Amino acid sequence: MGKWTNKKVFDLMEKWAPLNLAYDWDNVGLQVGSANKEVKKVMITLDVLESVVDEAITEKVDLIIAHHPMLFKALKKIDTNTPKGRVLEKLIKHDITVYAAHTNLDIAADGVNDMLLDQLKLTKTANLQDTDEKKLYKLAVFIPEDYVDEVSEALAQAGAGHIGNYSNCTFQTEGTGTFKPLEGTKPFIGEQNQIERVEEMKVEVIVSEEKIQQVIHVLLEAHPYEEVAYDVYLLANKDETPLGIGRVGSLNQAVTFQEFIQQVKENLGLANVRVTGNLDKKVKKVAILGGSGEKYIHQALRMGADVYVTGDMTFHMAQDAMELGLCVIDAGHYIEQIMKEVVQEKLAEQLADSAIEVIISKENTNPFHYM
Repeated sequence: MGKWTNKKVFDLMEKWAPLNLAYDWDNVGLQVGSANKEVKKVMITLDVLESVVDEAITEKVDLIIAHHPMLFKALKKIDTNTPKGRVLEKLIKHDITVYAAHTNLDIAADGVNDMLLDQLKLTKTANLQDTDEKKLYKLAVFIPEDYVDEVSEALAQAGAGHIGNYSNCTFQTEGTGTFKPLEGTKPFIGEQNQIERVEEMKVEVIVSEEKIQQVIHVLLEAHPYEEVAYDVYLLANKDETPLGIGRVGSLNQAVTFQEFIQQVKENLGLANVRVTGNLDKKVKKVAILGGSGEKYIHQALRMGADVYVTGDMTFHMAQDAMELGLCVIDAGHYIEQIMKEVVQEKLAEQLADSAIEVIISKENTNPFHYM
């Protein structure tokens, strides 16, 4: 399979959580290091603190994949006497690359908010708030007849041609392609300076916005021609499943708020949570947003939620929610650590044919202790 670089691992993450999904204020992708460095061991963490970097050094890790970016703002200097400076010094000295998937992994399908939804055993009904409709593209490519099935299958495996619950959707038209290989070419078919006529098929597939670049990359790899003729069109129709931040889900049956609090603690492995609201109120519809989601309390109400699970709820926002009749569970920002196990499992599965080891950081980066 050849040498695995960090870039190949980045590509796997970005196929799942494309960088363009992230909010403008966020800083996702490569943080420190090189995309071209060979990788043999990957560690998944929520945060990149000094203790995590020390662990990575001990474990001989090449690449750290974090949820929270370690660099949010531009640095004017690197002072190695400061905590941030020491971390950067250690990463560079030990040639460890850091990559972050933050709000893009929150928004992505099967991302952090879907992980939390599943962990709480909720049936998804909607996004808490749609962020953008997915654009759709039409990819049209010209393929010699003997290679149509091979190239079409490669495109389908990359995510092209999916319409609703159907995959491998294409439209194919027979035709004749002409070309003349010039000096310096190495044509798959034909000879230099002679016009060739080849029986080809025009294969058309629909591709979603987040997959178009990956699909084109796969196309160029799978197509037999030295120069591939293809067209990409932006379509007026939109994907039926819009992207969004947070999730709204439903319990199988209504329970009291106090009973649901206990379920949250058990399912998320929490000893304590902060709550606001009537403990005897019956709740069934649940809004959830990992991280700091206090500004979405009004949206949770608009979506008909009985209870809102999030982290970092401040005093006055909690008062507002209480007066509006919305039950709130502040489960803490650290509930996003659920991503460590899921990302590890997903990457390990995708890297099963490589020699790369994917491990989970054992460091607890939660700054709070409950006494």
